[in-house]
Amino acid sequence: MRAEIVVKGIVQGVGFRPFIYRTALENSLLGYVRNRGDAGVEIVVEGNESGVERFVSSLKDKRPPLSQIYDMSINYSKDKREFSRFSIIKSFEGGDLSGSVIPYDVSICDKCLEELRNPRNRRYDYFFITCTECGPRYTIIKKLPYDRPNTTMQDFPMCEECGMEYTNPLDRRFHAQTIACNKCGPNTFLTENSGKRLETSDPIKEAGRLVEEGYIVAVKGNGGFHIATSTTKSKPIMRLRNVKHRAQKPFAIMARDLETIRSFAEVNDAEAELLSSSTRPIVLLKKGKDYYLSELISPGLHNIGVMLPYTGLHYMLFNDVKEPAFVMTSANAPSEPIVTQNEEALEKLGSIVDFFLFHNRNIAQKCDDSLIRVHNREKLIIRRSRGYAPSPIHLRNSKKYCTLGVGAEENVNTCILIRDKAFVSQYIGDVERFETFRFLEEATRHLLRITKGRVNAIGCDLHPKFITTKLAQEFGREFEVPVFPVQHHYAHTLSLMEDRSIDEMVGIVCDGAGYGLDGNIWGGEILHCTMEGFSRLGHLQEQPMVGGDLAARYPLRMDAGILSKVADVSEWIFSKAKCFPYGEREVKIVLRQIEGKRMPMTSSCGRVLDAISALLGICCERTYEGEPAMKLESAASYGKDVLRLEPKISEGIVETTYLIHEIFENRDYYHIYDLAYSAEAYIAESLAKLAIEEADRIGLKDIGFSGGVAYNEHITLTIKKVVEENGFRFIVHDQVPPGDAGISFGQAVAANNSL
Repeated sequence: MRAEIVVKGIVQGVGFRPFIYRTALENSLLGYVRNRGDAGVEIVVEGNESGVERFVSSLKDKRPPLSQIYDMSINYSKDKREFSRFSIIKSFEGGDLSGSVIPYDVSICDKCLEELRNPRNRRYDYFFITCTECGPRYTIIKKLPYDRPNTTMQDFPMCEECGMEYTNPLDRRFHAQTIACNKCGPNTFLTENSGKRLETSDPIKEAGRLVEEGYIVAVKGNGGFHIATSTTKSKPIMRLRNVKHRAQKPFAIMARDLETIRSFAEVNDAEAELLSSSTRPIVLLKKGKDYYLSELISPGLHNIGVMLPYTGLHYMLFNDVKEPAFVMTSANAPSEPIVTQNEEALEKLGSIVDFFLFHNRNIAQKCDDSLIRVHNREKLIIRRSRGYAPSPIHLRNSKKYCTLGVGAEENVNTCILIRDKAFVSQYIGDVERFETFRFLEEATRHLLRITKGRVNAIGCDLHPKFITTKLAQEFGREFEVPVFPVQHHYAHTLSLMEDRSIDEMVGIVCDGAGYGLDGNIWGGEILHCTMEGFSRLGHLQEQPMVGGDLAARYPLRMDAGILSKVADVSEWIFSKAKCFPYGEREVKIVLRQIEGKRMPMTSSCGRVLDAISALLGICCERTYEGEPAMKLESAASYGKDVLRLEPKISEGIVETTYLIHEIFENRDYYHIYDLAYSAEAYIAESLAKLAIEEADRIGLKDIGFSGGVAYNEHITLTIKKVVEENGFRFIVHDQVPPGDAGISFGQAVAANNSL
């Protein structure tokens, strides 16, 4: 019997061909296996019928753990007797529109870690130790098929010993494209910030000691550079904040092991599983009662982003130090993508760090660390990048067209829908700078190449001035396809609906800002959504943004505008003059703007949360996205509902002037923690009540929650409680971020539905 098989999925770079080879030999089959240029694998086997049947069964049941089979076509025929043995043969450059894709980067496996620590092993303390089951994939691949010459490992010819392992079917590194050792692979070196090399026998261990001593070290990883320093010393963290102009934004940290994490943070089973998984994301954890790291790591917050080592180099950094964890933040200039090249690092980071830990392997694809939070044991992806991208999201049904979504303006990524899969790029960032815009364009083209996507339509944000809108139009002209603007909050809800395989729902969508159909700024919405379109059922009360975008940066401007509707706030706002950059002079301008009543209006939930944060003195200036609202949540985590405000809803509008005024009137009578909790409770209960009323009127049972505010655990769980107590089903995201990092997915879905 002969079987001609084409397997599609994540089957390159995961030990699939060696698995096929061994399985064929076990069943006494002849033939070949080879990679294809569309990221699939082609197999031909010949032998007796029972052997072929066992072989096919093994493909499905015993495949390598990192592989995923999306589709497998088998053509049976008579044995042609054209083979004398089974072989792994040269890859085939061709292929069709497959929707296969290369795998994501995988953290070091236990077997490699054991070898790394074994003095008798020839890869003892070799930082780039990998095998077919672990190591970089996406970040080293330049083009398909996944063979060493098509990766950044092409610069490192195998030594004799590695070559023997590579060709030995019984070896764990049989056809491992990243195979290397101290003799033939990449190496590390340590330099001063000027680029001058330091003479040291062990650059990695020396870098670890420097970090422990309080120096700032740029460390080159798989997907880019990190900036590392001590977590127990505040002085280097403060210096890092000063030189990076990052006054308050939290830093991610890397801890040596799970036991150490538990010494300073709370870790439940779901969080422990994520931390230890092969993807090794940053997990947002609550600080423990005995938290002893520097408060400057995540100032004003009750949580901290923590990850475990995911490369041999990371583990080696901890070898000779007592430091429990290192600050390990992405190395990039403000609003620019992560730095990946050595010369670029010296140029952009030389004034920030004291030392560089380099290696001499190039990085093909920039890739930041992923970030996840757990709500009530359910994961919520904040940033879907290393360890996830470009692994696809499976759709409930096959799409007729290939469509592209390009995101909004913040937390941007790109998404391609092909048949029954959505391929989401790595995290790109905020496209304010040309460098980030160029990264977005390059990442989009790369994703199209590796998926062989032929775009039929493009979805973009409704805002006409977004740079992503202009990129979509440029792509539209280049590909000669239509471009469909998609309302921001509808894209959020479509993302949620497709993520959870739902055709119709009432969606609660809360975030900072989104361009509305009426030209105003939306952000606290109740929408009735289907795959064909949406209607706006209700929203938070529209409030004036005194000074326009300045109100987002200095939320006391929001308070002044809101409170002026019900009280004379001039005396109070003058008492807060020191919170404004230009003091009393600026306060006078604010009051004149309020009198003129010519201000943009917004229904944004984010702006209301910011206003409450500023009103309570928690955060009066936003130095990074979401800061006032995040610090409000942290304050609320220690509080209780003392005001017990009943929702005030009129004609589909949730009153927020009432809320702000109640907080203002009670600010001297209750602790700010309790007022923060009370405010969040009011917003959550009011939105839930309005959504329930509208869902009941329409006859729907599904109520979803999306947008950046969905990261707020208190608000999310409060809405969930109210919705479920009233007999409705509460829907939240699973595989796609609820924030703007999920927008491109919703845009691509909308574009597909529009054709």
